[in-house]
Amino acid sequence: MYSTLDNSGPRQSIAMKLLSINWGLLFLLGCIAAIGFAMLYSAANGHWQPWASKQMIRFAVAVAVMLLVAMVDLRFWMRTAYTFYGIAFVLLIAVEIRGAVGMGAQRWIDLGVIQLQPSELMKIAVVLVLARYFSALTPEEVGRPTRLVVPTLLVMIPAVLVLKQPDLGTAMMLVLGGGAMFFLVGVRWWKFAIVLAGGGAVIPVAWRFLKAYQKNRIYTFLDPENDPLGAGYHSLQSKIAIGSGGLFGKGFLMGSQAHLSFLPERQTDFIFTMLAEEFGLVGGLVLLGLYTLVFVYGFAIAFRSRSHFGRLLALGVTINVFLYVFINTAMVMGLIPVVGVPLPLISYGGTAMLTVMFGFGLMMCAYVHRDARLGRGGDE
Repeated sequence: MYSTLDNSGPRQSIAMKLLSINWGLLFLLGCIAAIGFAMLYSAANGHWQPWASKQMIRFAVAVAVMLLVAMVDLRFWMRTAYTFYGIAFVLLIAVEIRGAVGMGAQRWIDLGVIQLQPSELMKIAVVLVLARYFSALTPEEVGRPTRLVVPTLLVMIPAVLVLKQPDLGTAMMLVLGGGAMFFLVGVRWWKFAIVLAGGGAVIPVAWRFLKAYQKNRIYTFLDPENDPLGAGYHSLQSKIAIGSGGLFGKGFLMGSQAHLSFLPERQTDFIFTMLAEEFGLVGGLVLLGLYTLVFVYGFAIAFRSRSHFGRLLALGVTINVFLYVFINTAMVMGLIPVVGVPLPLISYGGTAMLTVMFGFGLMMCAYVHRDARLGRGGDE
């Protein structure tokens, strides 16, 4: 799985870096994306337009971005982590001021070519900045509660801004991803218990700030049959489609729930449902198996990295992708309330595609520079 090339030097050539790319991981990502193209082709009733062809172009651009990010020295990403986070935070503020409204939410900035969703960038920015912050601390410093105030604010402030858009799914991912990073650096269990207890205490207050549709989603999760033609429609139709797929599915382009328009948002949030209807349990397990191999690669890259920053960066990206997959699949199966989280490399979307591949670029960068030993300031 790993190359024996010595890539610890600061003047490593582009050719050496290209040879050090983890092509096995890139092949897996291509396989997952290919499944996404097929599902988007099916979602359009056997046409490349309007989704599959655009998704192919976006993936090609995203692969180029990933390779470019991987070629950049790991020290650069360590030194610019706070700057990257600052840019993402400013864009998040800009959404509040002049963001485009779609589907009842103000989440996007219209750039003409693409609808930029800063909350997606913030998912990677949080991983990057927490890896930078914690890599500069000793284990003793991590154990001091005062040292955890800054990283907690780095996670919670953007999460609150995202929740205000409103985007419950992304806010949940920011908090869970940040919490996972805290756990990885060795924060004690009792501190998590205190945070959870405090979070439970503020639930009644937070409930008052939720939008009506968000409250309905929670009610529907608890009792989806209460309003089968209203708030419970998405969840019920998704479970009907998954159940009707059986073991091997109804066949490609043969999903009745999706193609008769009973299944909403089949090209984005509920694309896994369409896959399960057409290819059954076996098809769903194949896709989840590919994701699992990606997670294995992510953990292997992290444990191979000699720098603490590279290790935390690879682990953070892996956990971030895992949260995408877990939340989306759990949502369509009715295990959690319906939230707007796409399935990585499968769901139609530009910002999510670029963000996920940018994250994989950072993971690949940690692999290419796995033998580099970085000091607290990013120097060897």
